[in-house]
Amino acid sequence: MAAAVLAMLLASLDSLILGTAMPTIVGDLGGLEHLSWVASGYMLATAASTPIWGKLGDMYGRKGCFLTSIGLFLLGSALCGLAQSMNQLIGLRVLQGLGGGGLMVGALSLIGELVTPQARGRFQAMASTVMGAAMVAGPLVGGFLTDHLGWRSCFYVNVPIGLVSLVMIAVALRMPARRAAGRIDYPGAALLATAIVALVLITTWGGSKYPWASAQIIGLAVVAVGATAALIAVERRAAEPVLPLGVFRSRNFCWANILAFLVGFVMVAAMTFLPMFQQTVQGASATSAGILMLPLLLSMVAVNLFAGQLIAGKGNFTLYAVIGAGLIAAGVFLLSLMDTGTGSVATGAYMVVFGAGLGFALQVTLSVGMESVERRHLGVASSTVTLSRTLGGSFGVSLTGIVFADHISAGAHHGGHAAPTAAAHLSAESLRALPPAARRAYEHAVAAGTHEVFVYATVVGVLAFLSAWFIRTRGQVATAAAAATAAKTSATDRRAGAAR
Repeated sequence: MAAAVLAMLLASLDSLILGTAMPTIVGDLGGLEHLSWVASGYMLATAASTPIWGKLGDMYGRKGCFLTSIGLFLLGSALCGLAQSMNQLIGLRVLQGLGGGGLMVGALSLIGELVTPQARGRFQAMASTVMGAAMVAGPLVGGFLTDHLGWRSCFYVNVPIGLVSLVMIAVALRMPARRAAGRIDYPGAALLATAIVALVLITTWGGSKYPWASAQIIGLAVVAVGATAALIAVERRAAEPVLPLGVFRSRNFCWANILAFLVGFVMVAAMTFLPMFQQTVQGASATSAGILMLPLLLSMVAVNLFAGQLIAGKGNFTLYAVIGAGLIAAGVFLLSLMDTGTGSVATGAYMVVFGAGLGFALQVTLSVGMESVERRHLGVASSTVTLSRTLGGSFGVSLTGIVFADHISAGAHHGGHAAPTAAAHLSAESLRALPPAARRAYEHAVAAGTHEVFVYATVVGVLAFLSAWFIRTRGQVATAAAAATAAKTSATDRRAGAAR
């Protein structure tokens, strides 16, 4: 399992390390107008390939697919470090993202395959701990590597970590070979990737690059709906569907994905705008803002360490889902109370509540999703829950970003002050260099925008809390499954009797 943890570390660190290196990359390669595609290209490839990796692991064996995804990710990382132009870097980031889509899913699927449900929580807690550590260390490591070894080292650092993971899995992991009877569902995979890419582009471009009512966004929405409808039709007839529709017959599986989407929405929105509030309103540096996020991350990790074992051992999914979603809603509501007079101690206390809720909710959604399907669909289950959380985060940061930008734009012209525009994001040093009136206007605009973001996030948090009540406990799931099996058997017997 140590190798799987290393792969999770690769998946979690990559984008976080790169964020601090982007200004240097643009200065070296140029192409500022294409800057957003360095991240967007990777995200699109990861999102589109995640469910496909999950299905391939179910069909052909998890070990081989996991090794392939790691190898593809390492190849993309090494080539990204050699890029000579922004267009090259974007294309190679897509290649890297295609491999990255299988890292987290492969690791989680291996845990599901090799570990009993009762012990699974401990390993899932380990995965969440790795992600939490990556969130803290990523920006710091990225800054250090960029300043001392150059931005290319931000890609090269993946190679030794990935090679260790690759060798450990290839040598130490013993799993039975598997070969599915059916062929790869190429039409289903293409339609699923099309729908996902269209959805991510809507959230990436909507309200920023293009207005929501523009032909481009409406066209993407039509593509997403059309691809989804065609996907359902194709998957009903496919011998080995890339997204088996039967898994959605489980009520728990459906509600786990709904909850994962809502939690992803709130989590990514909060973790995007909290550092901005800390840097602008509370005067923290970029490094200090990362350290000030520790209350959220440590509480999330601490809860994960015992919540995973509680959930796996007791199987009381409803209780822990409700506790997690309730704490998320309460935490994000407390964060909405922040203003220009809120100190870092109060902010830290609010983050502890929010982080504890994430610790419960992230565990529950994954545990419920994986225990709601047959063993042969573990890859589909883990990838679908991961994808739901990713899409929720994409929608969250896009929609709340529009709300935030509107407040900054309004504050920029409040009282005639020459405050920064909506597109500006000033460091603490740059902010101090502004005239006092402009600085106060900008600080108030950021505080008002952050407040509005967290108000919207609170509404979504309440929806998550309500959704959590629909998740059954493990015993109820087993009872429902047994009842469904008995009903199916009874119906079969009746048909056989009628035939006789």
